[in-house]
Amino acid sequence: MEYAQIRVPAFNIAGIAIRTTNANGQAMKDIGELWQRFMQQQVLQSIPGRVSDDIVCMYTDYESNFNAPYTTIIGCKVTGGHILPDGLVFKEIPAALYRLYKPVGQLPESIVQTWMNIWQSEIPRAYAADFDVYKQDGSAETYLSVL
Repeated sequence: MEYAQIRVPAFNIAGIAIRTTNANGQAMKDIGELWQRFMQQQVLQSIPGRVSDDIVCMYTDYESNFNAPYTTIIGCKVTGGHILPDGLVFKEIPAALYRLYKPVGQLPESIVQTWMNIWQSEIPRAYAADFDVYKQDGSAETYLSVL
C-alpha cells in the first residue's frame, strides 16, 4: 500500500465521541452509529470555530493497540477558545510523524480496506492519534501515527 511519510503539526478538533473496540466487530457497529448520529443531527453545522467543513474522524486514547479499546471522535478542525454545545468534545491531534494514505475507490469501503491493510501489517505504530479526513471534494486521506 503506497503512502507518504510526513510531519503533521498539532491541531484541534471538536465533535462527538464514542469509546469502542475492534473485538467482535463492535467498532464497525459503534462507529457506524456515530456517523449516523453525526449526519442526522447535523453536528458539523453546530461546531463553533470550524476551520473548514472537511470532516475528521479521529482514533485516540488507545489502551494499548488496535485490538484494545480506543476512542473515536467525528468532527472537524477548529480554532480554540470557543464554548462547545453540550455533547461535543474537544481534542488535540498531536504533532507527530504520520504515514499518509490516499484510499482509492468508493467511500466508505476504500477507508475500511485501508484500515484492514494497516491492521494486517507490521507498521511501527505510535498509537498517539490516527485520523481520516473526508474532504469536501469527495476524496479522503488516512493518517497513521508512526514511530
